[in-house]
Amino acid sequence: MTPLIFDIKRYAINDGPGIRIALYFKGCPLRCAWCHNPESQLPKTQKLYTASKCIGAQECIEVCPEDALKLTPDGIVTDYEKCTLCGLCADACPTKAIEMSGKLYDVSELMQLIERERIHIDHSDGGVTFSGGEPLMFPGFLVEMLRACGEKGLHRAVDTCGHVSAKTLLEVAQHTDLFLYDLKLMDPVQHKKWTGKDNTLILENLVKLAESGAAINIRVPFIRNVNTSEKEVTKMAKFIATLPGGTPLVSILPYHNIAAHKYDKLGSEYDEFEMAESTDEDIEQAESVFKSFGIETEVGG
Repeated sequence: MTPLIFDIKRYAINDGPGIRIALYFKGCPLRCAWCHNPESQLPKTQKLYTASKCIGAQECIEVCPEDALKLTPDGIVTDYEKCTLCGLCADACPTKAIEMSGKLYDVSELMQLIERERIHIDHSDGGVTFSGGEPLMFPGFLVEMLRACGEKGLHRAVDTCGHVSAKTLLEVAQHTDLFLYDLKLMDPVQHKKWTGKDNTLILENLVKLAESGAAINIRVPFIRNVNTSEKEVTKMAKFIATLPGGTPLVSILPYHNIAAHKYDKLGSEYDEFEMAESTDEDIEQAESVFKSFGIETEVGG
């Protein structure tokens, strides 16, 4: 199955070592309440609309073959009963108030894009990062891309939530230089509350991945009222400290409500529930707990 790519980020510096190009796959098994890329969740093309950019030019209405758009006092409204997501309205929009999220590429097209960034990648010991969404939802295509990058001597990182089959994960590991592995919560009930799935498979896979000898950077989205308590961080630290093959680096990723506008673009509301940004004290406490277990941490990354 060929995935849709919803973003290609050049000069990426927070998705593995050096300067990288990051490819974002569309589709994810989780529904994290804090998701910063809501357009990544569904493995299909979606239309995004930014009302503040709309100037009422109406070119989009004129080109629509299904007569699915109309101008209202609130801006352009799409009738999704009629809309076929052909993208002609996005192409016609002079201010890019309408955008299409999700584009098909073949391996050769993506490799051409990657090669254009080669000078920055090579000079910084960077590479290519496969993110999402969840790239491991598309193992055949992902492995093909990883092999192609490996043949070019490119460093390969895979960003994963870990909610995939162990067989798929370990197959991908044979072609991956670094895993960016999300660890959100230790309690399975709370994990399901906040992400829609419990974490049994995720934790089991992390152990198996560590046993395989894979290089792992654990990344913790750090969210007050979700996982910043000393009790929760201690549970994480105890688990990470027992992983086979050495203790991985832990990146603490402070939560920021920076993606609410994306939900607006998709026509949905962003509900923060009781989520809040972590404080400096929360982060310092977490660093202290991880250090007490001999775990190196960084903030960001």
